[in-house]
Amino acid sequence: MRLANCHNFHDFRELARRRLPGPIFNYIDGAADDEVTLRRNSASFERCDLVPNVLRGVSEVDLSVTVMGQKLALPVYCSPTALQRLFHHRGERAVAAAASRFGTMFGVSSLGTVGLEELRKAYSTPQVYQFYFHKDRGLNRAMLQRAKEAGIDVMMLTVDSITGGNRERDLRTGFSIPFRLTLAGMLQFTLKPAWGINYVTHERFSMPQLDEFVDMGDGAMSIGRYFTEMLDPAMNWDDVAKMVREWDGQFCLKGVMSVEDARRAADIGCTGIILSNHGGRQLDGSRSAFDQLAEIVDAVGDRLDVMMDGGVQRGTHVLKALSLGAKAVGVGRYYLFPLAAAGEAGVERALGQMRTELERDMKLMGCTSVSQLSRANLRFRAQP
Repeated sequence: MRLANCHNFHDFRELARRRLPGPIFNYIDGAADDEVTLRRNSASFERCDLVPNVLRGVSEVDLSVTVMGQKLALPVYCSPTALQRLFHHRGERAVAAAASRFGTMFGVSSLGTVGLEELRKAYSTPQVYQFYFHKDRGLNRAMLQRAKEAGIDVMMLTVDSITGGNRERDLRTGFSIPFRLTLAGMLQFTLKPAWGINYVTHERFSMPQLDEFVDMGDGAMSIGRYFTEMLDPAMNWDDVAKMVREWDGQFCLKGVMSVEDARRAADIGCTGIILSNHGGRQLDGSRSAFDQLAEIVDAVGDRLDVMMDGGVQRGTHVLKALSLGAKAVGVGRYYLFPLAAAGEAGVERALGQMRTELERDMKLMGCTSVSQLSRANLRFRAQP
């Protein structure tokens, strides 16, 4: 399969599967426990039907939105994800370049593999920094200050990852950083020698956001140990409220799922929340963000910007979320598989297909702008 033959999410996934060693593909593709929530995330959109209007004069479509003070040309943004240079040697550079070309927001993870300062200088498109809360409060303050000095537009605190999820695919292959592969995992690498050649002939893998504070080289610290030993499961609302005050700017919580938590986020001054179950990678059996969206928009949508991610594979998925009141929709695997398949060209093609789908679907819905989407255009079917 070639990039030119990739026409949807599933095509990109298949091309990535062919190009990546099994342990790395399964790191992207997999989720926690029995992966129930992973499947539920996409299935949730299938229970919702679109009800279009016709004869509305939709020769032109405006897809722009404003979310957390950022003007985006697309209502879809690239969520921050970890370890991107394992999937392609350009990693976050490729994603940032593609997002910038389409005028949308992208995120850089604390576990990212390109420095947030480099990306901020290179691209003017809105940039999010995704942050984990550490036991070391001095480290938290230092990382916040670094992001502020870099000119980051939005601080995003992930609140559903105070410990690592049970990702059994990774346990079977031995995937970790640094690599500690099982025999089966090592065999998978030998079957994809092109990946290995690419990996060793480009710059050394690193995690610049953490290198100054955490030594993950030579077995000193693994990603798994980072989550279990350095992150603080005692994090509470008082801690977050202090961070919101210290940041003094656009601040969102990623991983909020309950109405009670959404209201608390608004009370402490957050400007946005992202409904998310981390792509099914944390608590298996969690409700899908799409299923929870209307309830939370009704509760706090007039107080802060509500976004969502999880399971988004089509433009129609995005339209359904926007119709329920989401201000924008995040994607992860949707661009990671194209990144693994073809680098920047892959991410560009995926975002281009998303824009084309959204423009076509908006015309078919009879809407010229995102603001015209509403719940009047939706019907939900009873679950069997």
